[in-house]
Amino acid sequence: MALLLIIYISFISLGLPDGVLGSAWPVMHSQLSLPLWSAGLISATVSIGTVVSSLASARVVGRFGTGKVTFFSVLMTALALVGYSFAPNLAVLLLFAIPLGLGAGSVDAALNNYVALHYKARHMSWLHSFWGIGASAGPAIIALVFSLGYSYKVGYRLIGSVQTLLVVLLFFSLHLWKDQLSADRNGKTQGNKKALSIKGVPFALLTFFLYCSLEGSTGLWATSYLVRVKQVPVAQAALWGSLYYLGITVGRIFSGFITFRVSNNKMIMGGLAFCAASIALFFSANPNVAGFALLMLGLGSAPIYPCMIHETPRRFGVESSQAVIGLQMASAYMGSTCMPPLMGILAGTIGLFWMPFVQAFLILGMILSVLYLMHLTNKKA
Repeated sequence: MALLLIIYISFISLGLPDGVLGSAWPVMHSQLSLPLWSAGLISATVSIGTVVSSLASARVVGRFGTGKVTFFSVLMTALALVGYSFAPNLAVLLLFAIPLGLGAGSVDAALNNYVALHYKARHMSWLHSFWGIGASAGPAIIALVFSLGYSYKVGYRLIGSVQTLLVVLLFFSLHLWKDQLSADRNGKTQGNKKALSIKGVPFALLTFFLYCSLEGSTGLWATSYLVRVKQVPVAQAALWGSLYYLGITVGRIFSGFITFRVSNNKMIMGGLAFCAASIALFFSANPNVAGFALLMLGLGSAPIYPCMIHETPRRFGVESSQAVIGLQMASAYMGSTCMPPLMGILAGTIGLFWMPFVQAFLILGMILSVLYLMHLTNKKA
């Protein structure tokens, strides 16, 4: 029970840095005399580091064990966050973006695999709801710091200090992972090349790419869609936008209870059906109904990612799960990295009215991919 609690706290810590750069950047770039677009370069560097460490997770966890990987990953993110507060220019920010990305990818893949192997599906859903708490808390801390008249540097140091406290907690809890360390070292694990050859894995990777393309692009552009296409007032549109993430977080909490009686595959297909229904509401002439569609889309999205992760050892085997989950994490991060800027380019050329069509295409792609994946792995809904 103590270890499970530490894993939950670790996922709060994983979510903490997400969204902090975006919240701090309006002030940060001005004080550092940096161009507005340079935030994209920093974010891309973090994403590349995350993809690299996700791909290396099977080998790293197999050598050092989940406990040590989690400890050193959180240590890297803590140092990187504090480093941001001392960075005098873009070059130093990019330097600290490297350990921030490497740390995030390693701990994400390691903990997801550990929970998939050792705990029930409900814990995977609740685990990812704790990520949502962290992802919401990071920008909230920055907002609080600004409201009190302090610099963004104070916000980064405060968040970095929270991460440092977790590093201390992880250090003194390393003994709790002792049995897992032994299993990681002595058990048979597969590399990425072998994992890719397993029947159905490419469709699992496609599903994760499409899911995070949906989540990332909706989170970045849905509020602008409501303002520009539906003429919703900015403050109200921002509220609907926040409800999208609230829907994901709350949905994952409730998903944990539903998994007591419903299988992972039924949760995934039910979530996708709910997402498809929500897209239809975007076309309503009533702007509030279009805004409500965001909440529904968040609720529908909630079970897809954690249930896909939890099903991995059952679909592809325990000995392959770490490598496959690492590949899935890399695919997910590639989706969340590529799709938002791509949609931004399209928004600047032909407008945002087409956004629901793109989201519908992504959802349809996931439905077909998951159905074929279940067919290949002989898993019924």
